[in-house]
Amino acid sequence: MLIRRPSMILGAALLIAACIAGDRMTKTAATSLRGQMPVVCAGGIMTLSYAENSGAVLSLGAGLPERTRFLLFTAGAGILLAGVAGFLLFSPGLTRAHVTALSLILAGGGGNLFDRLSHDGRVVDFVTLGAGGIRTGIFNLADLMIIAGTSLLVITMFRQQHAHLS
Repeated sequence: MLIRRPSMILGAALLIAACIAGDRMTKTAATSLRGQMPVVCAGGIMTLSYAENSGAVLSLGAGLPERTRFLLFTAGAGILLAGVAGFLLFSPGLTRAHVTALSLILAGGGGNLFDRLSHDGRVVDFVTLGAGGIRTGIFNLADLMIIAGTSLLVITMFRQQHAHLS
């Protein structure tokens, strides 16, 4: 039995669609960086360069056998995203913040899953941030969505827990 309000489902679907569209556009634009020297922007705070990542975040697991990477990062991610979607649709008592957080996680995960399915198990990355000697690993917009959604979910759950204790 579907328990979400139609307006909440529509809002989640629109957010997911917009985020995936933005991710696809940025990754398509990033292909112009392939084989080029990195582009330094914003006074050196951001660097754009094309990379394909066969692992997870920060290339974790990139050295695993291809079949293992497929099972973990493609099939496993697909199953996990299906579970998140089911939770989003059928879990009672989710607030707008929960729905937004889960939608961002679904959008980011979906964007990277699309990459893996269309790029032989690899994800397109193209952004590095930093100042001075401190730099991030290379990432993409989908990664930011996953981080934002996860952060919002943790903050929302922490606030809920704190409210129940008060």
